[in-house]
Amino acid sequence: MPPTLASVAALPQLGLRPLTGPLPDTTVVWVAVSELEDPTPFLEGGELLLTTGMRLTPASAAGYVSRLVGRGVAGLGFAVGVIHDTVPAELLAAARDQGLVLLEVPRPTPFIAIGKAVSRMLAAEWYEDVTRAFQAQRELTRAALTGPGALVTRLARLLGGWALLLDPSGTVQHAEPATAAGRAEALSPELARLRRPPRARHADAPSASMALSLPGEHIVVQRIGLGGRPRRFLAVGTDTPLPHVAHTIVGAAVALLTLQSETPRTGRDLRASLAALLLGRPGDGPAVPRGPVRVLACAGGAAVLDALESDPAGGRCPALPLDGHIAVIVPDEVSAAIEPALAGTGPIGVSDPASGELAGALRQAGEALAAAVRSGRDVLRYSELPGQGVLGLLDPELAHAFADTLLAPLREEDLVETARAYIAANGQGEAAARALGVHRHTLRSRMRKAAEVLGRDPDDPAVRAELWIALSITSNQGDGIRQHGNSHSATP
Repeated sequence: MPPTLASVAALPQLGLRPLTGPLPDTTVVWVAVSELEDPTPFLEGGELLLTTGMRLTPASAAGYVSRLVGRGVAGLGFAVGVIHDTVPAELLAAARDQGLVLLEVPRPTPFIAIGKAVSRMLAAEWYEDVTRAFQAQRELTRAALTGPGALVTRLARLLGGWALLLDPSGTVQHAEPATAAGRAEALSPELARLRRPPRARHADAPSASMALSLPGEHIVVQRIGLGGRPRRFLAVGTDTPLPHVAHTIVGAAVALLTLQSETPRTGRDLRASLAALLLGRPGDGPAVPRGPVRVLACAGGAAVLDALESDPAGGRCPALPLDGHIAVIVPDEVSAAIEPALAGTGPIGVSDPASGELAGALRQAGEALAAAVRSGRDVLRYSELPGQGVLGLLDPELAHAFADTLLAPLREEDLVETARAYIAANGQGEAAARALGVHRHTLRSRMRKAAEVLGRDPDDPAVRAELWIALSITSNQGDGIRQHGNSHSATP
């Protein structure tokens, strides 16, 4: 609530004393201090004027009060004990006769203390308005996710009045409460004015809204839409004029309704492309991606579609849900912007640039996605697959089964670490023995045992390669398989 004369005078630290009877709930917009005989040229109205009466005389009191009343000041605070020991009787009589609120300011209370107190109250009111507007915008946004009807209902309740959403012809689409629909006919002339294109409106006509004051009712009508023709109209009505914070709330509702009205435009080109394809004229489709495109295989589910809708470049990217992922066709020039936007939804596989037939690109994206899932990568390009090493191409389940089977005999004889050191040393017994901290003869004996239980010669390059793969797979934590450069192949 804004500060009023009553709330200011009620502050005990100020010690203000009303002299003209009960205080009204007149709003105080500011505190002004002046000793001029006529301060009104420097006032706007609504101020609590403070004075010591330095230039006040018994003869000038009535005229002084008359000027203040004419200017619309909220009240007059008169300091006693400075120039005048008490409030002059002539001033008090004039204030009572002309309806000016007069407050006595005690000598210990400095004018600046009153100014600071009112400033704090104004700041508190401003903060309350900002908080209310922010909370209202959140509520309206949440309601907008359900649809325009829910938004209109929430708006009417926030304002404590009624709200109407009308189509371009003036037909009611949503009304809250339902009885508000009866006001639509009376608004028809105002809608006709707002329906004019910008060049046809009079210079003094509001471009997007208008306000009406009727007996006991205040109405605001807003035009919805960005183009030359309105897409909808929003009308709200309350018993009292809308305060500043209420206008902010209405503005938020208009913005959300405009966004809902304009969003379908982003799909026009894609719908035209589909129509051109069905008509056998794909070259005429305005949004058919021309030139190189990439196919993205995304594992993020519905979140992928949400991310595309929220990105300006997403309108150029057709998406198709497939079994297990969503395929997105992305023009190559916007791929760098789209990939980070989708990366937060889950792993992504990216094809090489392609033109025309995209079946091959879809296969590439799927293979890249499978490798990204196995490796824990957010984004993996098909062109990067050869550089991922042998491990990145293996199916985790089959790879672990292979490793467990091959290494089982070594585990039974506690020879896994011996084999790991031997493979890491590339078959050099001296280096492997030093790594294990054993004598070379001990290592040689263990490796003969390993060859015996394996039934294979570890010095055979093919056998050593299989052992390296098996040992690298088992060196990973969990079910994943690390990629090139991350396997434990160095000497322990």
